Formats: sequence, structure tokens, C-alpha cells
Amino acid sequence: MDQSKETAVKTLPKYRQIIEFIKEKIANGEWPIGSRIPSQRTLAAQFHVNRSTVIAALEELTADGLIEGRMGMGNVVVNNTWTLLATNPPPDWNEYVRAGTHKPSQAAVQEINRDESDASFIQLGKGELAADIFPLEKMKEVLQRVTQRLETFGYEEPRGFLPLRQALSDYVKTFGIEASPSSILVVSGGLQALQLISAGLLHRGSTVLLERPSYLYSLHLFQSAGMRLAGLPMDEQGLLPRAIAAAHGRQKQGDMLYTIPCFHNPTGVLMSERRRQELLQVCEEARLPIMEDDIYRELWLEEPPPLPLKARDKHGHVLYLGSLSKTLTPGLRIGWVIGPEPVIDRLSDIKMQTDYGSSSLSQRVAAEWLSSGLYSQHVQNVRGELKVRRAVALNALERYMNGLAAWDIPQGGFFIWLKIKAKVPMLELFKKAARQGILLNPGNIYAQETDGHVRLSYAYASLPELERGIRLLSRIVEEMSR
Repeated sequence: MDQSKETAVKTLPKYRQIIEFIKEKIANGEWPIGSRIPSQRTLAAQFHVNRSTVIAALEELTADGLIEGRMGMGNVVVNNTWTLLATNPPPDWNEYVRAGTHKPSQAAVQEINRDESDASFIQLGKGELAADIFPLEKMKEVLQRVTQRLETFGYEEPRGFLPLRQALSDYVKTFGIEASPSSILVVSGGLQALQLISAGLLHRGSTVLLERPSYLYSLHLFQSAGMRLAGLPMDEQGLLPRAIAAAHGRQKQGDMLYTIPCFHNPTGVLMSERRRQELLQVCEEARLPIMEDDIYRELWLEEPPPLPLKARDKHGHVLYLGSLSKTLTPGLRIGWVIGPEPVIDRLSDIKMQTDYGSSSLSQRVAAEWLSSGLYSQHVQNVRGELKVRRAVALNALERYMNGLAAWDIPQGGFFIWLKIKAKVPMLELFKKAARQGILLNPGNIYAQETDGHVRLSYAYASLPELERGIRLLSRIVEEMSR
């Protein structure tokens, strides 16, 4: 939309602004025939109006024949002004969308992803540090240092920026991992590490064993590549190694174990020292490689966690995944994989085919944080902030949810795993909470068997929001329990 037209539209009544906005999207082909119109709630929030104003706009568009309501889909684009005049109709992009090999996220996950950027919600599920914990002044200082030394830069070598890999080698040595820069691959966050492993190391029909529940169940990354997930039970010390034999069969080649031993997502469980030793021994005997996702390691609140599985790995059995997304900022998009050099070579080749390397500037910034000592100072501050937030969340739970739910006190990380005592449908709870401005992560996105649970994050919402959100949640649960 050109500037003069945009200015003119802004002078129109709100319902006309909504109409013009939707017509523009349809006319430009951004919303082709078959596309779903955003929900009434989304449009109301976007244009800062009540839903009756949105309904009036949608009714006019329906009368014009541009959209229509469909059962289970909401409002859908059914026409545009030039389609009727065209000799050949445009492609049905919905057919292409449905034909894609990568499975869509669960509906609740898609809704969470959409609403996590909506500042009007109290974010009780968001797995990210709050904005006021972000070290803005230190980041400006680091950026200034980096830019002062900046020279011409382009694509990095396949494994990533060497000074960053050297800084990572020094960093992981502080918790027992001996890894030379040549055995480290820089990736664009932990999720890309999983994608590379899926594409480069596993084959269709193989099985990924993992805790049940697990973060991976909210993704379709491995299933879309033709692999299956096999859940393993947990207790208060973490994954139960004795369950591996039944799930893995007789040393079946091609399978792999995925685990989050430190402050597990979503349960918050910290795997004990003894359990780690037992798990590594069982996996070595079964010749079952391990993906150790250790992105929450630095977020301990009482005392440092046991050494990583990778620190005990003497045979190249473990692929170690780390990231700055949970401790510093997801905006840098910097993570790493540590493993045997032939594996790192394979994964770096796949990465080069995928994106030709992570951001050169982000890698330089990350290297400066790690090598200067600022990162270690920062994570100490983060621990202090999280400890205060955890206390506020636990106090609010004790005050408002005592009798309604059960929970354990996490020793670190972001999450409290709530078990709702009454038989409450999680999808209905999720929707009722959203209507009251609270965004939750229902437990069943992490495994169907965990219906009745909620993953509560104390990392993102402000202290007043944490208290208010938990109070409102208790009221919703009480109403649904009657």
C-alpha cells in the first residue's frame, strides 16, 4: 500500500480499516483463495477494537462474496475481484501446503507460537528470559568492541568461526568436556542441531528414544523425516535406563536416544549423578548413541548440576548440544554440537547445504561474550533473577493453587510442572485461559499421557504478572472443577 493510501485508510472508521486491510491482503495474493482469515480475537487485538467491530467488518466482506464462514475453519477467502475475470484460475496453494512432507505443528502449538509475540497476554508458558533480564548495556558494549575490530567478513568455514569454536572449547572444559575446536560445529540454535542430526545421521524407520513427556513431542521434526519416537518413563531422578532395552530391541542399528538431563523441558527434573552413570553404561552396552540436550545447564539455582554425560564419554558415544538461547538471548541464533570429528564433518556438510553457515556477525558477538568473561558474569546474574521469580511463582502457587494442583520445586531452569488434580480438559483450560489473557503450555503437547498437566514458566512474565496469572488460573480451574 502506498504512503498516501495508507494515510487515507487510517482516517477511516475502524471497521472500514479492517475491511481495507483484508481486501489488500486478498488483492495482493498474500491471502489466496482457501486461506483462513485471522481469528476475530486476533483482528480485535491488532486493530485495538472490540469483537463486535470485527464482526461488522467480516459480515460486510461476506456480503461482498470475498469470504465465507466454514465449520471448523473460521472465515475463509473464497473469491477475489480478478479471479472471476481470469481465463485460467490461480494455483490452489492449499493443495501444495497439504502436500508438504513436513508435518504441521499441533493446533495448540501453532496458536501458542502466534500469541507468544502478543504483549497483551500474560506469558505463563514462554520458555525465554524476560526482557528486563536481557543485558542491554553489556550487549551494546560487546557490539561496540566487535565493530571496532571488524574487518571484511563473508561465509565462515563449514564448522563455524574458529575463535568462537576455540572459546567454546575453553568454556565446556569448565564442566568437564574435553573438545578441540575441530570437534565443535556452530549451529543456528539447538533446533537446527536436531534438524541436522535428523537429516545427516538418522534414516527412515529408525527410532528416537526420549523421555516421556519431552519437548520433542511438541515438534514433528523427526516424524516428518520418517522416524518414530519411543517414549521412556521418568522418575524424580530422570529417565529410567532399564526401559531402554524394551524400546531399543536387540541393539538395533540406527536408533538414537535424546535426553535433557538438566532441568528437563517440560518437567524441570534434574537427572542425578548416579542415574547419569547408569544411563551412559546402558547406552554403551546397547551401542545406542546419545543426543544430550544441555541448554539449561547454566540455569541452576541451588548448586551446580552433575557433570554432563559428555564429560564421562570416553568413546565418542555422545553428541552434546548447547545454546545461548536460554541463557543470553535467542536473537543471536547461536548454538553448538560437540561430537566425534567424522560426525561433525557430516553435520557441517549438511549445514552448508542448508544455509551456508550461521551469521558471521552473531558468531563474532558470541565469541566476545564467551572469551571476555562477560558471559560467566551474566549467567550469575540470570541465576539470581530466576531465583526471585521462582520464589514468587511458588508463593503464588501455594496461595492460590494449593489443593487444586501438585508440583515439585525445580532446582533450576524455567519450568514448574503442574499436575491439575481435578479432571479438567486441557484444551478447554487452554482456551478459557487465553480468553482471559493468559497463555499456557498444556501438558498434552509434550505427550498425550500428560493431559492434566500444565508447564508453567517463571522466566518471562513480570513478577506482578506471575502472581496475577496464577491467581486467574486458579479461578479458571476452580470453575471447571465444579
